[in-house]
Parts: sequence; structure tokens; C-alpha cells
Amino acid sequence: METTIHLMRHGEVHNPDAVLYGRMPGFHLSALGREMASQVAKVLSSSGHEITGVVASPLLRAQETAAPTARAFNLPIKSDVRLIEAWNTFEGESVNRNRKMLAHPKYWKRYVNPFKPSWSEPYADLVSRMSAAVSDALNEHRGGEVLMVSHQLPIWTLRSYVEGRTLWHDPRKRECSLASLTSLKFVDATLKSVTYWEPAGELLKKAADMVPGTSDADVAVGDEN
Repeated sequence: METTIHLMRHGEVHNPDAVLYGRMPGFHLSALGREMASQVAKVLSSSGHEITGVVASPLLRAQETAAPTARAFNLPIKSDVRLIEAWNTFEGESVNRNRKMLAHPKYWKRYVNPFKPSWSEPYADLVSRMSAAVSDALNEHRGGEVLMVSHQLPIWTLRSYVEGRTLWHDPRKRECSLASLTSLKFVDATLKSVTYWEPAGELLKKAADMVPGTSDADVAVGDEN
């Protein structure tokens, strides 16, 4: 019995100040982000996919990203806190406006262990909670397809784990663009393949994406005024 879990990163967020918003409330999708979410729903519903469940991080941007696919397949959105963004000690700061600020001595104590990492949620914890969320979705929707909307770092860390890479990495090399899908295909309970794809890929060049990674989106630095 084949089951597919699609791990989707949320669409572009309205973030004019280019802050690292992390788990902060109130950050919703931009107009382009809503277009990305709708495009993914259109591709899934028009190309033979049978989505049987939609699950999302409780953060607003993830819920809004999940909504078009939930509507397309007439499904409710189930919230799962295990899909939430990683916590980060730089949350709320406009780190992209001046990257040199990260080298200030006042931050040095945060960098004591880059392999954990010491400034953010440990990679091992991300793998643990994301794996548990995927396992529950797999058991609940055997034989179907589930869309699970999460965030770049949790998705990339889980993918690195299942593909046998080290969990510590260069953030600029994450393959997890806005509104992308990392699809895990299982036969019974055994993972057989991992596929990365971008149903809304043509929209990326219009995006201002403040998070590092391999993407055609620019890096948001915020408004000057």
C-alpha cells in the first residue's frame, strides 16, 4: 500500500521590515504568497493527485498556505504544533538589513555549538517532532496523499535525516523554496523515495525571500524608510 506525505513550505510572507519572524504571531502571506498557495492547489487537483488529508503548522502563514488545497479537495485543515517553525534566539531582529550585526561580540556566546545549533532549536529535536507528525499522518491516511504545511528548516532537517546527511549544514544550500513540496513516498511503513518539486516555481523570481536557501527569490532587506 502506497502513501505519500507532501511536506510543503509556506508561501511568501508579508514582511516589509525583513525580520526573522520565526514563531511570532500575525505574519500572513503576501499577495504573491497567496498566489503560490493557489498554484500548488491547482497543480495537485489537476494532475491526478488525491489528497486525503491536509495538516498545517498552527502559524498563520502555514494555515493560509494550506487553505487553497483544503478547499480544492473539500477537506478540513488539521493543525499540528509539531510542524511549527524552529525557535530562534534572533527572532524579531532585522538580520537581513545588516548581516554584519551577526558578528558583533554580544552574539558570540550564541555560537558556542554550531552543530546543535546553540542559537536555535536543536536539529535532533526537529527530526523527532517532524518524524512523529509524519508517522501519525501515515497511519491515519494509509493509501492516500497528505499535504503537511510546515517551514523551511524543519522540512530540510527531516529530509537531511532520511537521506543520511549530517543535520548541521550551510543554510544557503537548503533545497526548500517557497511553496515547494518535499514528497515522501511510503510502501506500507517503509520510506521508498524522496522527491523535491516546485509546483509554483515560476513565481519564485517575483519573490522576496528573507530565508537562505537555493531559490530564484531575492533576499529581503526591508524597506529603507
